[in-house]
Amino acid sequence: MDAPTLSRRFVLAGLLTSAASCSLAEAPERSLRPVAKPTGSNGQARHSTAAEALINAAKLDGKMGFVVADARSGQVLEAHNPLLPLPPASTAKAITALYAMERLGPGFRFSTDVIATGPVSGGVVQGDIVLSGTGDPTLDTNKLAELAARMRQAGVSGATGRLRIYEGALPHLRTIDPEQPDHVGYSPGISGLNLNYNRVHFEWKRAGSGYSVAMDARSDKYRPTVRTARMDVANRSMPVYTYEQRGGVDRWTVASKALGKGGSRWLPVRNPGAYAGEVFQALAAAQGVRVELGDPVARRPDGKVLARVLSDELSTVMRDMLKWSTNLTAEVVGMTASARGGRVPRSLRDSAGDMSRWLSARVGTNKARFVDHSGLGDASEISCREMVEALTTLAPKLGLRSLLKPIPMRNSAGKVLDGHPLQIVAKTGTLNFVSALAGYVRAPDGTDLAFSMFMADEPRRRRLSKAERERPEGGAAWNKRAKNLQLRLIERWAALYTG
Repeated sequence: MDAPTLSRRFVLAGLLTSAASCSLAEAPERSLRPVAKPTGSNGQARHSTAAEALINAAKLDGKMGFVVADARSGQVLEAHNPLLPLPPASTAKAITALYAMERLGPGFRFSTDVIATGPVSGGVVQGDIVLSGTGDPTLDTNKLAELAARMRQAGVSGATGRLRIYEGALPHLRTIDPEQPDHVGYSPGISGLNLNYNRVHFEWKRAGSGYSVAMDARSDKYRPTVRTARMDVANRSMPVYTYEQRGGVDRWTVASKALGKGGSRWLPVRNPGAYAGEVFQALAAAQGVRVELGDPVARRPDGKVLARVLSDELSTVMRDMLKWSTNLTAEVVGMTASARGGRVPRSLRDSAGDMSRWLSARVGTNKARFVDHSGLGDASEISCREMVEALTTLAPKLGLRSLLKPIPMRNSAGKVLDGHPLQIVAKTGTLNFVSALAGYVRAPDGTDLAFSMFMADEPRRRRLSKAERERPEGGAAWNKRAKNLQLRLIERWAALYTG
C-alpha cells in the first residue's frame, strides 16, 4: 500500500466521522421467494397496499416518495409520489459524480504546482515561489510534503521574493452551507487550494488547573502547527464553541466545562489558501527551503513549474466521495465540472444551477433544482422519478454503479445479515429529518432493479435552531425508522419482482 493511500485513509478516518453511514435498519430475515408481478392495465405496476402498509408502520411524519424500476429497461414497476420534489441530501452526490464524469472524464486529475516567477540561479529563485492549486479536494499534508521535497530535489533552496499562493481556480467560499453550526467539519471553506478537506486538528490536554491546546495540520507522518486558526479556552459551560474571523485568522473559543481530561476533533477552515500556504512554508523549511510568506496572487503565473503533485484519477476520487460522503469533494468537483463549460462559477448556487440544467438536458427533468453539489443545502430538490431516470439512462454510460458503496442488509439490532441474497449498491443521504437512498439491487436470479427513496419532515427541520442542528432531539430515532423502511421496501421489491 503506497503512502498517498495511507495518508488519504488516515485523514478520512479522522475527519469524516460525521459522514452519512450505511443503514442500521430493521430488515426481514426470511429468504426471498418469487411471487407474481402485479401490473396495471398499461403494464406498469401501481403503488400497492402492501407498500403503503410499510410506510404507515414506519410512522414517519412528513412526506416521502419512491420509484423502483427495471435497471436495464428503465420501466417503472412501482411508485409512490414519483414526481414530488424532495431534498436528496447526499444522494445528490450521485448526480454530481455523473456530471463530473461526463464533463471531465474518468481519467481527469487535479494538479498542485510550485511555480517560479523568475529563473533559478545558484538554487535561488529570482522572484517569487507560487503554490498554485486547481482545487484538488484530496490534497493532504503528506502530499504537500511530497511537493516540498520535489521542489528541493529540483535544486531550489530559496527565493529573492516570497512564497505566495494562487487559489483563484475556484471561488473562495467561507462555508458550504451558512445555515450549519460554525464548528461542524462537514461545512468548511472552499477555494482553488484546499488541504486536509479544509479542516484543522484541535487537540486539548489537562495542564495543571487549565488546558494546553494545539492546532495543527497533522497526518500520519507530520504534525505542522498552524497560526491561521487559533483556539482559546473560555471559563464557561455554553456555548461549547464560538467563532469569529479577525485579521485573516479563524479565532475560536471553547468552553472549559466541555473539555474533560483531554481529546481532539477536526474543525473547519475558513481560509483554505492561507492554511495551505502556511503549512507548505513549514514543510518547505523542513527541506531547507526557507522563504517568507507574501500576499496571494490574483492570477496563476506563467513561470517555470518546479514541482507538481497529482490527485488520483477522477473515477477513484468519485468512489471515495461516494463511500465517505465528503461534501468538500462534491463541491470542488462539481464547480470544476461547471468551469469546464468555459466559465468559472461565481458561487455554489451558480454552479449547481449549471448542473440542474445539464441534468434537464440529459434526462428531461423539470423538477430537479440544486443549490449545491453535496446535498448539504436542504433547498435542493429532485423527484424520485428523475433520480431513477438518471440511474437507468446516464449511469450505465458513465460507470456510476461500480463506484457506489455496498449496503448490507441488517436485522433490527443492527447486525449484518451475512449471506443475505440481495446485492445492494447505493448512495445514502442523511440530513436532520431527511433520509434518502438511491441505487441498485440485484437478486440471485439476476433480476436487476434501480430505485430511489426520499423521506423528509421539512416543517420539523425548519423549526430547528442553528445550535440544534448538530444533534437535534428525536433526529436519530426518526432516521433509524427511515433507514428501516428503506431496507424493508428493498427486500419487498426484490421478492415481488423476481422469478
